[in-house]
Parts: sequence; structure tokens; C-alpha cells
Amino acid sequence: MKLIEATAKDIPLIQDLARRSWENTYADILSAEQMEYMLAEMYSETEIENHLQNPDYHYYLIQDENNSSFEGFIGYEHDYEPQTTKLHRIYLVPESKGKGFGKEALQFLNLKVAENGNERIILNVNKYNSARNFYESQGYKVFGEGTFDIGRGFVMDDFLMEFLIHK
Repeated sequence: MKLIEATAKDIPLIQDLARRSWENTYADILSAEQMEYMLAEMYSETEIENHLQNPDYHYYLIQDENNSSFEGFIGYEHDYEPQTTKLHRIYLVPESKGKGFGKEALQFLNLKVAENGNERIILNVNKYNSARNFYESQGYKVFGEGTFDIGRGFVMDDFLMEFLIHK
């Protein structure tokens, strides 16, 4: 596996990987209308460009070196809160799950967070997303819950999770 820092030229690839992942992950969790709304809002060219212009926000593409294919991506923001990095997004296409890419991407994130001097990683995970089990297997713990109004009558119903970096 190889992690490649994304640039503006990679926005269409990020959008494609997000859609492929979401269609599999959220098909039984979100309505088609909410999924389309969230993809359009969260993965618009403008939204991703804004992230890429923020010096604390980073996107990395996850590449399978064996066949040079892109399997997913990770997006995180240092100093989201004091001493805290927020993992905003980590998605893998369905056919790449279970191959260790997610685990390696989180290990990479741990290194980047420690290099930046942050001590904690936080993330939101949908209460019905089986990814919670994956995060817990990697040492993340639920520390709260939240229901977030995202517009158009839609909400995100999430567990709030954290991982503490041991220095």
C-alpha cells in the first residue's frame, strides 16, 4: 500500500472513490435522497478545494501498489480542537475491504498526528455503520453520541469516537 498526498487534480478521483464507497456502505443506512444530498454537499469540487487550501487539512489517496489501483482515501484535519486531529473521512471501495488498507491508513494517520504534536484523534461514525467495529479493533473508543442537522430535513446520527496517541 502507498499513500499519495492528493491535489486539486485528484478531486474527480476522490469524488468517484467516495461515491463507490458510499453506495456500498450506506445503501441500507441512508435513503437514496440523503446519500445524494450528502455526496453533493461534502464532495463538491468547491468543498474539496476549500479543504485542500487549508494547511491543516490533508487528503491522501490509498493506492494498491500491486496493481497501481486507487482503493480509497483518507481526509483529516490537524488542530480541529486543541491537541486534536479530526479524521473527517476514510473510505475504501468495497472490493478492497479486508485487505489491511484501512488499518495501514490509520497507522499512517497516527504517525502524522504525532508528528504534528496532537495527542488525540476524533471521528464521527454513523450509529448503524459496521465500521465502528473496525475502529474499536484499532483502539478507538466511543466517548459520546450526536445527532447533527445537515440541512434539508436530514440528520447524521453518530457515535463520537476517539483515539489517544501515546507518546
